[in-house]
Amino acid sequence: MTDATDGFVRFLQEIGESGDRASLATLRQGFTNPLRALPYVAPFLASSDGRQREDNLILLATLFASHREHGQQSLARAMHLVMIATGSGSIEPRFRALLDCSREDLPSHLRHAVSLVASQSLPIDFDDLLQAIRHWSHDDRFIQRRWARDDWPSQQEAPDSSTQPLQTPATAQE
Repeated sequence: MTDATDGFVRFLQEIGESGDRASLATLRQGFTNPLRALPYVAPFLASSDGRQREDNLILLATLFASHREHGQQSLARAMHLVMIATGSGSIEPRFRALLDCSREDLPSHLRHAVSLVASQSLPIDFDDLLQAIRHWSHDDRFIQRRWARDDWPSQQEAPDSSTQPLQTPATAQE
């Protein structure tokens, strides 16, 4: 990133590593009262930034405060690993609902997805998550496409038919 959000995830990690429980609690309150998280977000906003950028950073901060395990895998990949670890049949429908949701519904879906991943203590790439939040409404839906590839592994990765990718019109033609 080369904008005013440079270093935001690192800033959140420093809060998490410091064990500042009061700050993390305040950030978690951002789910119901976004203005509570604004003092943490404001230093990373340029004066020309609009409300959308502010909302994106607040959302990321609240998600981070609820699960501080930062790693190298996308949220989609982490959800796939939860599905494998738990054998739960409810995870894929939740993931599909996440991929299909509008930008307005994204905070709720992400909150539930991050909570699910946190239940298994799996890390998430929060830089990647910020990019996903920022570009969720892009016409090409490239974030949703990438996440779908992260969640539905290739045939070589799938140990059995329960984790095989489903046939969709796009994959049926390939």
